[in-house]
Amino acid sequence: MSDLIKVTREDRLVIITITRPPVNALNHEVVDELEKVFDELAKDEKIGAVIVTGAGEKAFVAGADITEFPNLNSANGEKLSRRGQEVFQKIADFPAPVIAAVNGFALGGGMELALACDIRVVAENARVGLPEVTLGIFPGYAGTQRLPRIIPGGKAKELIFTGAMIDAAEAYRIGIADHLTAQGEAQQKAREVAAQILKAGPVAIRLAKQAVNKGLEQTLEEGQKTEAALFAELCDTEDQKEGAKAFMEKRPPQFKGK
Repeated sequence: MSDLIKVTREDRLVIITITRPPVNALNHEVVDELEKVFDELAKDEKIGAVIVTGAGEKAFVAGADITEFPNLNSANGEKLSRRGQEVFQKIADFPAPVIAAVNGFALGGGMELALACDIRVVAENARVGLPEVTLGIFPGYAGTQRLPRIIPGGKAKELIFTGAMIDAAEAYRIGIADHLTAQGEAQQKAREVAAQILKAGPVAIRLAKQAVNKGLEQTLEEGQKTEAALFAELCDTEDQKEGAKAFMEKRPPQFKGK
């Protein structure tokens, strides 16, 4: 991979660090590299969790590269939006849980990247927001779609319409952040969450993520059918049998991901 993305593998945990100083801003090269990384990692069924973070403590990802904006028009603007949506959807659909360790500013595309992750851990020094309207545009990497699915619609609209930047405590209070940590401890907390996930059955986690993601796009009735079908698939796995056997034998399960 390029020097824009650092990938660290620790057994079944992968840590992806965006390294584009000074604020890890997204440009087309970073987006392209993120896609390459997640496409490659998706081929490895042994991966049980991924942490995404930014280099340093100043910024997670402080938005898109605004120097690319002056040349936008209706044709390449739609292409730009669809490109970001496509790559971030790959993160949202990644087979294993993806945790955002938000260690600093997460603005615009940076916040949209965090919203594409399954779980968000935010350090107390972080600031988050979707300030695009102050530049005469609006969030185009699915921010207008994901944020109202995570927090109440009125609050999501307020943040989008005002472009307001909020602190980590407020992000935690309204539900954007799932965990709030001291400065410098976001990645450690993300590791703790990942460690808990890695103790569980890998197939169960993968299918549970599918059930949640698909269910959010369906009616309650359709979602329950999806859940039942995936539950049935899980019942034919070795891991399901091992989990039940280990419980009855009062020992830790030895899951194989099969």
